[in-house]
Amino acid sequence: MLKKDFNTLSDEELIKEFQENNTLEAYEILVKRYKDPLVNFVYRFVGDKEVAVDIVQDTMVKFYLKKDSYQTIAKFSTWLYTIAANLAKNELKRRKKRSFLSLNSDKEEDGYEVQVPDKTVIDPERATHNDMMQEDIQKALMKVKPVYREMVILRDIEGFSYEEIAEMKGLQLGTVKSRINRGRNQLKKLLQKYVEA
Repeated sequence: MLKKDFNTLSDEELIKEFQENNTLEAYEILVKRYKDPLVNFVYRFVGDKEVAVDIVQDTMVKFYLKKDSYQTIAKFSTWLYTIAANLAKNELKRRKKRSFLSLNSDKEEDGYEVQVPDKTVIDPERATHNDMMQEDIQKALMKVKPVYREMVILRDIEGFSYEEIAEMKGLQLGTVKSRINRGRNQLKKLLQKYVEA
């Protein structure tokens, strides 16, 4: 009997295989497919790389334990991103509760930053400018209200359609579009120096 090549299966076929036969290889392939995109998504949401990695690990554990709660009426990615988004929101709520204990909010980060690999060779001045711009974008993103920030990240960074976001969040399509528009407007105001350049 030929061994099944799980790498060729769709996400939905893999989760079905994992649900029905408890095939760990199917689970591991899904984790590999989504780990890095989820870390990027959660990092953009919480602004801390180490916390983002922890949240994604928690997401994968939850996925493993709750695999049977996934139903084929939704895309697998929608289901998994919903878990990660909910955990990220919980982290933000915990931070908000703890924030009054912090006397110095200008503490330097733990040295973690997302590095977007650039395959082209660019001069050091341009590289510095790009790094500063990415840092400014992330800082601005963290100032956008969380309810709008999540929508902007899902649409503009992760590339989900309006319909997928509406399904993921259980919202009307018009609400999703409105929140994305508000988030983009907040971001545009915060990044005015780049918009005018």
